[in-house]
Amino acid sequence: MTKADLIETVSGTCGFSKKEAADLVECVFSLAKECLESGEDLKISGFGKFEVKQKDSRRGRNPQTGEALEISARRILSFKPSQLLKDAVNKG
Repeated sequence: MTKADLIETVSGTCGFSKKEAADLVECVFSLAKECLESGEDLKISGFGKFEVKQKDSRRGRNPQTGEALEISARRILSFKPSQLLKDAVNKG
């Protein structure tokens, strides 16, 4: 499913015009992005939890050359689905 498909579904299901549905979808994605950029977790009941985690720097190596290198510290985004979502996916 693409963002355009999501907009189309919201428009058809909720009776909004496509412009209103597009604005709504963009607003929800924007709020989620802002929340995650600030380092907060985003929990959506019945769907799952998006969590920002900090990874420390570590030693690694270039697989082509074997050269040792330092992998810098960074933040990563992880998603843990809710039990309801897991159950729904496994039924289908």
